Amino acid sequence: MARITASVYTSHVPAIGAAVDLGKTHEPYWQPLFDGFAPSRQWLKVQKPDVIILVYNDHATAFSLDFIPTFAIGTAAAFAPADEGWGPRPVPTVVGHPELASHIAQSVIQQDFDLTIVNKMDVDHGLTVPLSLMCGEPTPAQGWPCPVIPVAVNVVQYPVPSGQRCFDLGRAIRKAVESFDEDLNVQIWGTGGMSHQLQGARAGLINSDWDNRFLDLLIENPTGLARLPHIDYVREAGSEGIELVMWLIARGAMADIAGPAPRPRVHHRFYHVPASNTAVGHLILEDAP
Repeated sequence: MARITASVYTSHVPAIGAAVDLGKTHEPYWQPLFDGFAPSRQWLKVQKPDVIILVYNDHATAFSLDFIPTFAIGTAAAFAPADEGWGPRPVPTVVGHPELASHIAQSVIQQDFDLTIVNKMDVDHGLTVPLSLMCGEPTPAQGWPCPVIPVAVNVVQYPVPSGQRCFDLGRAIRKAVESFDEDLNVQIWGTGGMSHQLQGARAGLINSDWDNRFLDLLIENPTGLARLPHIDYVREAGSEGIELVMWLIARGAMADIAGPAPRPRVHHRFYHVPASNTAVGHLILEDAP
């Protein structure tokens, strides 16, 4: 059967993608950030998955205020980089895994989650920046190292899903993956956050203490963290800090949540400020073999 073996958590700041695309990764401002992901890039080469399920939020490119699914899964064979107003990023097209994606949709919908099935969409920086951070800079001809299944979550327009709902969706995704009749090594990535606010009187807010406490709880007490109300994210992490509920989808898909199993091992943890006007958090958790 297919199995989820690890989860990856990372911010998806658009300026990071610009730094990669413009060759600025070794500049003094950016190098500490990219150095913090160097162990992760090496880990991914060794622990290369067959498929990545990548949880992210669309930033009004594939979807708009005309149509806002709470949860959507991409079932296409390929997803082109989106033009977010300054041209598509010069990165490879994302190759999908329609068979596993369709199976997940079938299973998760039967578990009472109403996923929107998306057979055609472009993917923006929310998905491509995490791939750049973890995979380096492959050319379009080289491609990303494995297929990717996009799972888009609405954290842009209220009402957004609760942390508990996201956590439970992660559980449902793990169950779906384990019922897929093919031997696949699957990773699930939760992206977005950490603390940041892009507008208003608190624009530029970064709360490092809260961010690091969130990482502690994500490792040690994810079931308690899943009960955190929206107002706490907004108050402590800024209006865009609500993106962190997407990390709970990845955490909910780990073995210790599904049943008796050891807590996952922390392979790498990293935190950096600032990157543009946001905090960058990163974590890799591995299930026990």
